[in-house]
Amino acid sequence: MSGMWTRRLPAAVTGAVLAAGVLAGCGSDGGSGGGTGGGTAAPSSSDPSLGTVTVAEDGVQEVTIQTPDDYVFLPETFTVAPGRVRLTVQSTASQATHNFRFTPGAGVEEISEEIPLLAAGQTETIEFEVTLPGEHPFECSFHTQLGQVGVMTVRG
Repeated sequence: MSGMWTRRLPAAVTGAVLAAGVLAGCGSDGGSGGGTGGGTAAPSSSDPSLGTVTVAEDGVQEVTIQTPDDYVFLPETFTVAPGRVRLTVQSTASQATHNFRFTPGAGVEEISEEIPLLAAGQTETIEFEVTLPGEHPFECSFHTQLGQVGVMTVRG
């Protein structure tokens, strides 16, 4: 009878459920608990400077986000003004490998700069120009099915 259930589920659903089950075990280090429900309720870093946009001496807007083991970006949203942006992505993961890219074809303008590979504990920075107000979705393309996405908004 259980075979009937498997055949009735689309392959993508079955694969996503299996991947989520396997990956859920990868990020756990037996730390301060809380179980597996919720995922984003208690991030390991509560640094208030994350997602805060500052302007460097050279006039470039700077912002830092983190990506931990639990397949999220901290924060998942931030807002910049039109102009030059220097985005730093810190991996606070102890096990998971991530990447960072602006979702192709999804934003009000294309941003081709990306971080193709960000190993656990690494920090990488990209710099780019934004001119059009609106939303620019971003993602870890390795973990989009697990919800590792966010949005950079350019204010008008």
